[in-house]
Amino acid sequence: MIDNFFKTLGIPSSQLLQSANQTIYMVFVSLLLGSIIGIAFAITLVLTRRGGIKENKYIFGILSTIINIVRSIPFIIFLVFILPLTKFIVGTRIGSTAALVPLTLFIAPYLARLFENSLLEVNKGIIEAAKAMGASTFQIVIHFLLPEAKGSLILATTIGTIGLLGATAMAGVIGGGGVGDLALTYGYQRMNFKLMLFTVIVLVIFVQIIQSIGNYFAAKSRKH
Repeated sequence: MIDNFFKTLGIPSSQLLQSANQTIYMVFVSLLLGSIIGIAFAITLVLTRRGGIKENKYIFGILSTIINIVRSIPFIIFLVFILPLTKFIVGTRIGSTAALVPLTLFIAPYLARLFENSLLEVNKGIIEAAKAMGASTFQIVIHFLLPEAKGSLILATTIGTIGLLGATAMAGVIGGGGVGDLALTYGYQRMNFKLMLFTVIVLVIFVQIIQSIGNYFAAKSRKH
């Protein structure tokens, strides 16, 4: 019955499974890498901004400008523009692994801004109290800033994950595969409306699951 259903869509079930695996791989690997870069950028922005613990207008200005420039470039253009860098880093310009480079560099600045806003929501009184107790900058960040912003950071990561899910659809330009590419290649280009509708439903389910998980953990962290 399942095989017959996929035959009506014009693709084998194995093709959909492979595309789903490619999407999950691209989203979560690039999310992990992008989150590491993003939180490092966000912490630097918060610490070096005017009135920050380590105020430095030059570092803040340069980093903020770089983030703004990268965020202003449409992903499809950015994807093609950094192909030489992709080739240098992973040794190839095509495939799901190659897509990780532009996806990571695309999501990192986006998450950096979201994380920055989350960290800025922390009550300044908590930071001042930590400084008064003699805590170092590292201790303030690890034991006060990040824990206090945990719920907001989780929601920011959830938003970034959903944004990445949409970006993976464009990864087909470099043969990245994924559910979005399946819809474009086998659905749109072949005018297969059933397949396009099915892939849209699959992506909606992905988004709902991601958002629900994010909401759950964010709410749980705020109760502690």
